[in-house]
Amino acid sequence: MVRPITPRTLEELASHVADAVEPFRLQGHGTKPTLGNPVVASQLLSLTKFSGVESYEPEELILEAGAATKLADIEKLLRQRGQMLAFEPPDWSHLFGTSSSGSLGGVVATGLSGPRRLKSGAARDHVLGFTGVTGAGDIIRAGARVVKNVTGYDLPKLVTGSHGSLVAMTAIIVKVLPCPETEETLVYLGLEDAEAVRLMSLAMQSSAEVSAAAHVPGAGTYLRLDGVAPSIAYRRDRLARHLGHNASIMNEKESGKLWSSIRDAKPFAKLKSSSLWRISVAPSNGPAVTERILAKLNAKHFYDWAGGLIWLAVEGEPDGGVLLIRSAFTSGHATLIRASDDVRHKISAFQPQAEALAALSMRVKQSFDPNAMFNPGIMMRA
Repeated sequence: MVRPITPRTLEELASHVADAVEPFRLQGHGTKPTLGNPVVASQLLSLTKFSGVESYEPEELILEAGAATKLADIEKLLRQRGQMLAFEPPDWSHLFGTSSSGSLGGVVATGLSGPRRLKSGAARDHVLGFTGVTGAGDIIRAGARVVKNVTGYDLPKLVTGSHGSLVAMTAIIVKVLPCPETEETLVYLGLEDAEAVRLMSLAMQSSAEVSAAAHVPGAGTYLRLDGVAPSIAYRRDRLARHLGHNASIMNEKESGKLWSSIRDAKPFAKLKSSSLWRISVAPSNGPAVTERILAKLNAKHFYDWAGGLIWLAVEGEPDGGVLLIRSAFTSGHATLIRASDDVRHKISAFQPQAEALAALSMRVKQSFDPNAMFNPGIMMRA
């Protein structure tokens, strides 16, 4: 077992990287150990010492914390002031068999967002700045503790979702938002996929300010409304008339449990041997894409993001069903979230890029990490 290198300061981290001759696997709390392609690295660089909230200004809706600060601790602190991370970072610990929901740095590095992405934007839209070390051993600070910051390149958006392949982040500044006073969910039963996606699309195009929309086949189609109670009641009644379908209503407690389950892919919690995929397509294309896949694969599915995000669990395919899945659409991308080691070594976890885009991605990688010291192969297989 490789003994981790665990720097305690930014300067110590920079020194380790600058002096290194072998590449590193970057790790926070290790809650998503097999997300992405297998990393080929002889050293483990642990960032766990960069933990703790450094600054929290509730009135300014700004929080700065060490990259290894646990999400659970941040969310607890924010709840005490009636605030939240509006992109709803998911907890995939049950998918990977780990015991923690992860860290702020982990969710930013992977760019993960939950059901509220439809209304509040993705993780990258809430990252205002970061501090870290490049693969060349240089200390870098980008962004600022202000929401309106347009000076220079928007590096926080660039590193969000880079899976630790560009920068070893040590501190992150995020925008937070007030929690809704309450919420409820409209539940529609008995809809087939295409009908459910049409209903969700109508709801998203309405003035009801739906904050989440999902469809779980055999269970229901769900639309979340949140805010102050009188506003919810008014919007709910108008939305019901607009959609023309009969719906039941989940109260705040039931609604919260439902959306946590969808956010965390709990419908797939017991499918331990399946290859799990997230497929992003235009919502209107979701049912047709799923139909093409299900015609040839033994799979289960559900939809988030009003049909634009398809969760897929494939059983019994030695390649995870990759060829059939990625040939089922012409615009979009399919990401392998979890699979056996054998499958992960056979295929790329990420959608192959067009030649020009792949060349650009490589130039970005080389500018931050010229010697491929950070997580080599995690996003682009060698």
